[in-house]
Amino acid sequence: MPKFLIQARYTPEGAKGVIGEGASGRRAAVEHVVAGLGGTVETMYFSFGEDDFVCILDFPDTVSMAAVSLRVKASGALHTRATPLLTLDEIDEAARREVAFRPPGA
Repeated sequence: MPKFLIQARYTPEGAKGVIGEGASGRRAAVEHVVAGLGGTVETMYFSFGEDDFVCILDFPDTVSMAAVSLRVKASGALHTRATPLLTLDEIDEAARREVAFRPPGA
């Protein structure tokens, strides 16, 4: 199952929602959305600094992750970045593949 690192920061309105329902309420909301598309929440942490929370999600396919991303961004309550995560075996496989690439000027 494709795995994604999510980094997010709340807008002022989104932060008010967290204050109102707490971190456990947001975790439950994330789990509900992810499970509804056949995925799982591997881990979720709240943080401070540039990001307000990070999580690792598993989805059955990239389209499911894109669907969540679109809905979350459209809400205006938070700004997110989704980074696909690859296993060591996947990178080893990628490194073995032949790629016909010519750098500029070569």
